[in-house]
Amino acid sequence: MTLVDIDAYAVATVNDGRLPFREDGAADRLAAAVEGGQVEATTRAAAIGGAECVIVVVGTPIDAHLSPNVEAVPRVINDLADHLVDGQLLVLRSTVHPGGTKLVERVLLRSGRDVDLAFCPERIAEGFAMTELFSLPQIVAARTERAAARAEKLFRTLTERIVPLSPEEAELAKLFTNAWRYIKFAAANQFWMLANDSGMDFDRIRNAIGDGYPRANDLPGAGFAAGPCLLKDTMQLAAFDNHAFVLGYSALMVNESLPLYVVSRLERDHDLSTMSVGILGMAFKGGSDDPRGSLAYKLRKLLAVRAAETLCSDPYVLDDRFVSTEELLRRADLAVIGAPHSEYRALATDKPVADIWGITGRGVRI
Repeated sequence: MTLVDIDAYAVATVNDGRLPFREDGAADRLAAAVEGGQVEATTRAAAIGGAECVIVVVGTPIDAHLSPNVEAVPRVINDLADHLVDGQLLVLRSTVHPGGTKLVERVLLRSGRDVDLAFCPERIAEGFAMTELFSLPQIVAARTERAAARAEKLFRTLTERIVPLSPEEAELAKLFTNAWRYIKFAAANQFWMLANDSGMDFDRIRNAIGDGYPRANDLPGAGFAAGPCLLKDTMQLAAFDNHAFVLGYSALMVNESLPLYVVSRLERDHDLSTMSVGILGMAFKGGSDDPRGSLAYKLRKLLAVRAAETLCSDPYVLDDRFVSTEELLRRADLAVIGAPHSEYRALATDKPVADIWGITGRGVRI
């Protein structure tokens, strides 16, 4: 297996047998695969010419105006076209704006390459790849029977269940999945704010309504809904719907306003201008080293203009500006849980801790 990337540092890290990011269960397997000569990384795009199957996993971010970059994947395919070889299977794993697969088909047509194309969206949750790659059904979408059959054969090496769709259906299926999660998090966060404003404990209420009542089991806990996918894909869906996706925009308003709500509530009970405030956890979710889209950074910006001092700490995210958990708790007058890392379940401190996630188990309200 050959991995191609434009990031020379990431390539060197992989070739050294080290995982460039945190993923449970993957580090030892990568090291063994590199040592055994089964995996190598390179910055040479021409290396794809020797592969039977080329899998594209480039990012598809939205811009500063929350609009999708519909050309991200087609541009990469256009850049790689000279290195593709007739007879290859090209699999798109990146989340694409509806119509993205069709745009790639046009690129391939102009290139004159006889390549089978399939859209097979990645469905795993970050941190659970080594489990979910093998346990989750795989959506396979292709325009031709041959491309579909080849993609199905590829993914049957990982999972037994294949779900066939058309490319356009599969594109929406991926966006629907992430938008649905984002909307559910918004509902939970709105409920949390309602309970908190009324002086009640949301987690006690949530646990009660889910106790033996399966229709409420999918209500998630409260917390910052962020990361590289959920907001992005909700906005991709909104753009596809000519910005009439009212439910998606409502979810954005709830989730993105949560840091401001937290700060406003803290200001009600504390004179932040005289206090040192610490943020525990800067990743976008618990157990992760990924800070992309983390609302803890939005929280930090808000506190920077209100508090006398703002300290940040994270056991996984590397940043020279961060301090250790111990130093943060020693220097801060007040702490806020920014990411629900398991390390914070038993904090040894007598200082107030604002915990919207409920990770500390203290039932703390803000």
